[in-house]
Amino acid sequence: MSNKIQYFWFGGASSMAACLVTHPLDLAKVRLQTASVPGQSLMSMIYQIITKEGFFKIYSGLTASLLRQATYSTTRFGVYEFLKESYIESFKDPKPSTLVLLPISMVSGALGGLVGNPSDVVNVRMQNDSTLPIEKRRNYRNAFDGIFKMVKDEGVNSLFRGLAPNLVRGVLMTSSQVVTYDVGKSFLVDQCHMDPSKKSTHFTSSLFAGLVATTVCSPADVVKTRIMNSKGTGDSAISILKNAVKNEGVGFMFRGWLPSFIRLGPHTIVTFLVLEQLRKYYSIYRQ
Repeated sequence: MSNKIQYFWFGGASSMAACLVTHPLDLAKVRLQTASVPGQSLMSMIYQIITKEGFFKIYSGLTASLLRQATYSTTRFGVYEFLKESYIESFKDPKPSTLVLLPISMVSGALGGLVGNPSDVVNVRMQNDSTLPIEKRRNYRNAFDGIFKMVKDEGVNSLFRGLAPNLVRGVLMTSSQVVTYDVGKSFLVDQCHMDPSKKSTHFTSSLFAGLVATTVCSPADVVKTRIMNSKGTGDSAISILKNAVKNEGVGFMFRGWLPSFIRLGPHTIVTFLVLEQLRKYYSIYRQ
């Protein structure tokens, strides 16, 4: 049991490290998803942020983003590895099939989405705050200040705004990202005879996982972002989805797909590269 606890901080630490690298891309993605007028590119959005708000504004909401990874990713990675290793030990099956890994990842993703929802709401709001009219800005100083003000001004329920699409996204993200990585890595090792300890194997597996995860999660991610950025209008996920499809077309569900992939690709790569190194050094430490 004590050894399995390591998986929790492995996942959280590796995701926080990746967050430091990809936060500007995540910021641009959120801005594109909440933009009233579609069509702006990733680079033009980043350029707009730097020229109009200042260079360091590309790290707006960093504290909330780090807190999100510390809660959401710590939970989903930890629960996934915990359940997977428990299955391997119980059934003496060193390579669980996709049919086994999928339900494990879905439970892990849902729990991660639940635990990380408050920090996710604050993260979306802080990243998008500068685009609002001055009188409507929240001006959260940091993630904890944001959570305190939300509870004070809007009630505890505000921390779980957008929970339904966030749970869906958590399930889709974990199942598509983590399972794809495990399955992809096994394929590269078994069929392509690549070294499981090499960074090239980890890089290739994580790149494929990032591509799959971006495509699968895009619709839920866009709806989640819009709900969390709203000011308590009471609109449900279904209502927001219907209005968006009516006014913007089905393509809105993949708004910001390219910046999402440009962000999630490197984020997935860095996460799994760091995760594999943590596993390696921990294994050496235990010897």
